[in-house]
Amino acid sequence: MRLSDRRSLAAPLLWLALLIWPALVLASPRIGVVTMEPGGIFFERFGHNAIVVQDDDTGTATSYNFGYFDMDEPGFFGNFVRGHMQYWLVALPLDDDLARYAQTGRGVGVQWLELTPDAATTLAATLAENARPENAQYRYDYFTSNCSTKVRDAIDQALGGALQPQLSGRSQGNTYRSESVRLASPAPWMAVGFHLGLGGYADRPLSRWDESFIPMRLRDALREAKLADGRPLVSLEQSLLPHRVAPAPAEAPRLRTPALFAGLALAVLALWSARRAPRALAAGALVFWTACGLAGTVMALIWLATAHVAGHGNENLLLLSPLCLALIPGGWARLRGHEPSPRFRWLLRLVAGSAAVAGFLKFLPFLPQQNVEWVLLLLPLHWALMRGLDPRR
Repeated sequence: MRLSDRRSLAAPLLWLALLIWPALVLASPRIGVVTMEPGGIFFERFGHNAIVVQDDDTGTATSYNFGYFDMDEPGFFGNFVRGHMQYWLVALPLDDDLARYAQTGRGVGVQWLELTPDAATTLAATLAENARPENAQYRYDYFTSNCSTKVRDAIDQALGGALQPQLSGRSQGNTYRSESVRLASPAPWMAVGFHLGLGGYADRPLSRWDESFIPMRLRDALREAKLADGRPLVSLEQSLLPHRVAPAPAEAPRLRTPALFAGLALAVLALWSARRAPRALAAGALVFWTACGLAGTVMALIWLATAHVAGHGNENLLLLSPLCLALIPGGWARLRGHEPSPRFRWLLRLVAGSAAVAGFLKFLPFLPQQNVEWVLLLLPLHWALMRGLDPRR
């Protein structure tokens, strides 16, 4: 081909490239992280999130939501109890995903991410493949493999692993326990369940990476994340739905002082009842021991028979011992005005002694479980019941 012919072709090819290039750029999808605020119902207390993939050519937006489970699945409740929950990644239109949040007044916002076209395209393709029925199921763990950690991990993978190093070396001092109790506190029974049922595993300070199991914490972390060239990862934040319910508590309730005064008041009442109303004390002790024994049995089963590792090695077993159930026959005898069997006295001492061990453990630096509130509440009462119901006092 002659040089003049090449020059004659160069201009049309240049114009064709200029026309095609914007289309190629626009062909890459737009990636965002959608964060749903906590709701008023107990199972909505921890918020939610998803990844949205928007096709700018068609205007369609698909929500990739890792928070689905099937209660009709064979063995669902057994798997739930044993800690073998299976969740699903589901792809659905963003408008459909947002509809129920609009009905309940839960706020929703989206963070659009500054990903390269290749990274955005790869992430969209990976999500679409993982949402296929044969790939969608995953093993759920409340703290380490949930709707939010799955979103976090997908973004980190899209960035070539650049997100985790930015978040792993920093901590705000939050723990699995403090975050769970904080967000559950509007439902007191739920907060008590978390506080009582979590072992020392839940009390290590979390990095920003680990605390991203909470969707709102992940949103905050993404706001600070940077790309390799120093630009912010989040290019734009938009509000999709207004938040019309009470906001999440800023911190977990402080209960040590109320627990101390409540524990002392119950101990004084028990000692007074031992002299003035011994049968009433026995009746109250029966209720208390039944509750302690049943709670302790559940905690022991969580430790010995389930995969709920956050509840393993729970020091509250020393305060809510299953041995309390063995005290019931002796308490029933005292209620009827009879002398209990000789072993009742030793069981009283054993139960109170185990509660004292729980208190002693608080002085050891290598056992970090944050259950001081339960020690302050229950140890004085166990001691007072031992003094008040001991047949030889």
